[in-house]
Amino acid sequence: MSEQTLDQELIRERARLAWERIASIRETPDVTAPYDRYFQKMAEFILEMGKLYQTRKENIDETFELADWQKLNIALYEDILPENYGQSFGNPDYAVEILGETHGKLLSFLYSELRAMIPYAFEQRLEEMTVLSELFIEVYNAFEEEIPGYRSIQQILYWFESDYTDLFVARRIREGVDPSLDFAVRIVMDSDLSDPRYLYRYGEYISKNELGTWEYLNTLPEETIRLMADTYTEGYRMGFVLGRKDLSKKSTVNLRYSIGFERVIRQAIQNFQKMGLSPVIYRYAPECMNRKGSKIGYLGGTANKQFDYDHRFDQAIFLDKPFVERKLGVMRTTYETYRELAAKHAGPACMEVFGEEPFSPKEKETACRLSEKQQKLSVLFDNESVQVTNRYIRGDERSFTIIAFPVPEIGDRYQEIFDETIRINTLDTEHYSLIQQRIIDALDEGYAVRIKGRGANHTDLTVMLHELNDQETETNFENCGADVNIPLGEVFTSPKLQGTNGVLEVGEVYLEDFYYRNLRLVFQDGMVKEYTCENFPSEEQNRKYVKENVLFHHDTLPMGEFAIGTNTFAYAMAEKYQIGGKLPILIAEKMGPHFAVGDTCYSWSEDVKVYNPNGKEIVAKDNEVSEKRKEDASKAYFGCHLDITIPYKELGEIAVLQRDGTETVVIREGRFVLKGTEELNQAFR
Repeated sequence: MSEQTLDQELIRERARLAWERIASIRETPDVTAPYDRYFQKMAEFILEMGKLYQTRKENIDETFELADWQKLNIALYEDILPENYGQSFGNPDYAVEILGETHGKLLSFLYSELRAMIPYAFEQRLEEMTVLSELFIEVYNAFEEEIPGYRSIQQILYWFESDYTDLFVARRIREGVDPSLDFAVRIVMDSDLSDPRYLYRYGEYISKNELGTWEYLNTLPEETIRLMADTYTEGYRMGFVLGRKDLSKKSTVNLRYSIGFERVIRQAIQNFQKMGLSPVIYRYAPECMNRKGSKIGYLGGTANKQFDYDHRFDQAIFLDKPFVERKLGVMRTTYETYRELAAKHAGPACMEVFGEEPFSPKEKETACRLSEKQQKLSVLFDNESVQVTNRYIRGDERSFTIIAFPVPEIGDRYQEIFDETIRINTLDTEHYSLIQQRIIDALDEGYAVRIKGRGANHTDLTVMLHELNDQETETNFENCGADVNIPLGEVFTSPKLQGTNGVLEVGEVYLEDFYYRNLRLVFQDGMVKEYTCENFPSEEQNRKYVKENVLFHHDTLPMGEFAIGTNTFAYAMAEKYQIGGKLPILIAEKMGPHFAVGDTCYSWSEDVKVYNPNGKEIVAKDNEVSEKRKEDASKAYFGCHLDITIPYKELGEIAVLQRDGTETVVIREGRFVLKGTEELNQAFR
């Protein structure tokens, strides 16, 4: 018997013993009220996950009808659905109310961690299910004799997260580079995609968006599906061509998408295989130690965004310096183990969705929060982990592409909007590149750009540009077509920070799943000096919301990018269907000037030469912060990049400032006025 077989036998025996013990807890919990309710409920959940694991293992679900799958899906997620969340232990308010201040927050965290058993059961990851079951038993045992203190339970949770970092973190890294982990690939390639039952085999929550997307895509002819897939994969290939990177050295590509798009993803996989790339596809991280601010991976529906928001900082329970050091150590060891696979990884190809109702969360005092010290540790980890990843998956050798499509929640005219989005995603790059080059030529004549809002928008910003040594061969701005960033429609640069000053305002904006009203940032020498919004009654809440979700806990961030969006057709679509607040930043950034806080667009690949279609080299790839990479990379990068767009209707003027005191106006009152760009105004009419 092999060592691997022995290990599997041991895990199965551990699982059997754990579930026998949990069955007794469910029947007669030997803890005092109100904790008995909690432990009974969670014991019942774990045992149901054990049954689900066995059902999947024995392929019993192959006989399920659609109604059976839908019933199971609701059963798995009903406890956190908005209509039930008020009485769910996953809700920290309810957990604290019932279980008390001392343990409510900790046991709500444990509830959230145990829910990771749903995807583990579907993926047949028995070891992860077993260690979570053993964690539950250990916490339960602590309550048997007498009610324990806070630190007693916190330490159990802390050491679980620390001890099993080498299981969960190592698996997460391997998922990103190893094509043999093909759970999702097999669903895409082997399923009958005309039968909606396959949607439920991922184990994700299936909402009307996933089902409606599947339904509409199944009405589209094969040539339309092929057009969508070809646009997506060709954009990816062109990213390597334009970046002068060698795709032939790579063997894997990471596909990220929302469930329901499998017809397109199957065609995309076939396209990538012709390029010599095998797919690696993984779901977003269900466990806390790997969870990030945004969900990265393939996605189902979100059962309850408030649940996700309430648990976004659960790491506060165990985040300290030793944990950060251990996690980084596991990352280094794992990447070293899979270094050959990592070196051949080409980067992500992302298919995003938009159209969901903007989410404005409820802030809860009972939810976990990072302390100031933990915020700094979180930033430290992000910086260090990016450096570790970049040593093995080099930024100057990889690329990416992103494209987006709507989901049915966008409204009654979903199919019209979907078809219009396909049109926008397939606009003629060559034609628009010529128009955008005229804007770049004007911008390259200046030393700075002034951006002003109009009406209620009080934006007044001066953005400094790098000096060009030779305008015949150099440029500050990249001419962005439909390659890595689909749809086409922007010219962008990394501005100089010194002298970049002023106020940036946006009336309404939707960034990384969060809604902001009257977002305001003040820049001084290119760094965020002040920030606020008007989402909440108190200024303290508004600043906290912006710091957590725009600055990502940093005290300040640089302006990493300044761009002018030119996709007026996208803007016209947004106005026609009144969906501006539902568009992803991928499209919204093409609908006016935008400014990114965080790293530049060229982070970790600043030394790779990049050229525009006219042959000019883009030289503005650094700023005063990123240049610190030459001495200390930890001081040069922030691990974030968030675009904030001023829509044309809020835009007063964009003018290029020249050394002789003259100005060249590119946009006035939301319309392009620079000679040779007037065609862009046709969409407004």
